[in-house]
Amino acid sequence: MRLDKYLKVSRLIKRRTVANEACDAGRVLINGKAAKAGTPVKEGDVVEILFGTKSVKVEVLNTKETVKKDEAAEMYKEL
Repeated sequence: MRLDKYLKVSRLIKRRTVANEACDAGRVLINGKAAKAGTPVKEGDVVEILFGTKSVKVEVLNTKETVKKDEAAEMYKEL
């Protein structure tokens, strides 16, 4: 699954366009390396999103194409 789509489906970022912009600005890292929006995400990857002064670090647990709102948090584990 593409990184920008994963961020949207997992609801780590609300909109895919915002996820795209964050990736282009270099504020999203996969396993410690800057990632583009089209970078594939797989289970076990560590995704870090830099929001201004704070950062969110999560481990990918699954990459379903669609999930319900209350099940979105089950797609990752916060570190």
